[in-house]
Amino acid sequence: MKTITHQADFCVVGGGLAGMCAAIAAARNGIKTVLMHDRPVLGGNASSEIRMWVCGAHGENKIETGLIEEIRLENLYRNNYPNYSIWDSILYEKVRFQDNLTLLLNCSCNQAQMDGDKIKNITGWQLTTETWHVVEAPLFADCSGDSILAPLSGAETRYGREASSEFGESIEPEIADDKTMGMSCLIQARETTEPQTFIAPVWANKYATDEYFKHRSHTLEGNQNFWWLEIGGEQDTIHDAEAIRDQLLKIGFGVWDHIKNHGNHGADNWVLEWMGFLPGKRESRRYIGDYIMTQNDVAAGGEFADIIAYGGWSMDDHHPEGFCYPGPPTIFHPAPSPYGIPYRALYSRNISNLFCAGRNISTTHAAMSSTRVQATCATLGQAIGTAAVLAVADKLSPRGVYEQKITDLQNMLMDSDCWLPGLTRTIPQLTMNGKLTASSGNPEPLLNGMERPDGIADNCWQCTVDDWLELRFEQPETINEIRLVFDSDLNRDYKNMVAKFPLDMPEYAPPKTLIKGFHLEIEDQSGDKTEVFRKINNYQRLVKISVACKVNVVRLHIDSLYTPGLRKLFAFDVR
Repeated sequence: MKTITHQADFCVVGGGLAGMCAAIAAARNGIKTVLMHDRPVLGGNASSEIRMWVCGAHGENKIETGLIEEIRLENLYRNNYPNYSIWDSILYEKVRFQDNLTLLLNCSCNQAQMDGDKIKNITGWQLTTETWHVVEAPLFADCSGDSILAPLSGAETRYGREASSEFGESIEPEIADDKTMGMSCLIQARETTEPQTFIAPVWANKYATDEYFKHRSHTLEGNQNFWWLEIGGEQDTIHDAEAIRDQLLKIGFGVWDHIKNHGNHGADNWVLEWMGFLPGKRESRRYIGDYIMTQNDVAAGGEFADIIAYGGWSMDDHHPEGFCYPGPPTIFHPAPSPYGIPYRALYSRNISNLFCAGRNISTTHAAMSSTRVQATCATLGQAIGTAAVLAVADKLSPRGVYEQKITDLQNMLMDSDCWLPGLTRTIPQLTMNGKLTASSGNPEPLLNGMERPDGIADNCWQCTVDDWLELRFEQPETINEIRLVFDSDLNRDYKNMVAKFPLDMPEYAPPKTLIKGFHLEIEDQSGDKTEVFRKINNYQRLVKISVACKVNVVRLHIDSLYTPGLRKLFAFDVR
């Protein structure tokens, strides 16, 4: 068989949102990166193969920013009638056409060669090309969900639920066990204009009455995506995955048969659009890092000095029996939003060059029931991809980044529009050297390092069409980049994708809170003005413009809005 060897600075295994963001962040910051993924499409649980919408922190102005916001805004702009093929293509595009990034799809990692406590290389089998791909790198990241590099490398992991006494966690069982949250094959339905029939396969389960669905809403109202079609938590979600999938299909088709053919569920005109054949997983192996995050850390707000991301989803602890359990399928134990997540939970404590991100980070089962949701996982991926850049630059291990570069890592993440609660972004000195003025309103909040409302202040400059904002220097200054942060409505309540397709499908579009059109001009010492950038159809929150010039004034002009009114700008930096 053919073998191809790749030399890289950083290799990521697993192309869910965590792995994608890790690989993109590393490559954008200049290091040679390989992303190995065992499926034909990217996105993991968010992909068209599983179709779980992206969830994250609860609460006002808590939407996760950074790369995951960039991806979601791209989707709102291009995927106006939400379609999973277009969503898949957006995820593919972000990785496949990123400089410094090699994408290996349909490639299953199954070997690792060790050099002491370091991974020397990994090998994956690419089914579509009958090719072995060997990746050699000084740094690796496991974003595979199931932590495939753990058994291949000898990395220490945990599985199942801790005893409540081990960490003093009230929601854990008295005795530790190997039970987990289960897996789900989701359902999607489409509404038509006339009645439709459904003939169930003979092997589908039979649910003649609603007795089977106590505590489980099964109408087609609201954002129903049948997440409670879940089993497997009392089995091995890795090694029993095929058998669990077989049972999920029997349950899923049986549930749709019940909705269509047993009782009135308002589904006469609905058809089964799609049934997932690849189960979405919630839990399996978790790495043991230098710190194990617990229920109590979450409840206390995660006030860590090495914060690199945040969570804010409830501790959503699904019952291991899943659909077979007659009681409520999950308990939403309260969690503050936001709470901080420490960098020390994002690398292996015994394999010295191995990062991790996603649902497999170093937590207890209880804490993982909150940190596992996909928007949180994406921010964790961006954190380790950025940490890898620092590690490569100074030849550090993941632990070495914590010991020597944690402040640099936090500053890089905030510069990439990742919010770290409790920290403020350092404004570039060049920006601080200038005088900030505006045609109207108060621009001073742009210098406070806060780039979203915080419940006390809006932390922005408010503007409308024909307003301008300028930074003026006493002496000519050389600038290389202008950085802007717009308002993408961090309170919007629609998902990245839909769970079903009604006739009155809402149209997706960029948030109307964004500034649509703007241009930038510079002014030199003699007063001559030059336009250096113009955007007529902006749909992103973070915009960085590369320039190379000597200026006395940098001026931003607001040209157009999506709808009339005042708009917010959270950052205007030059460096």
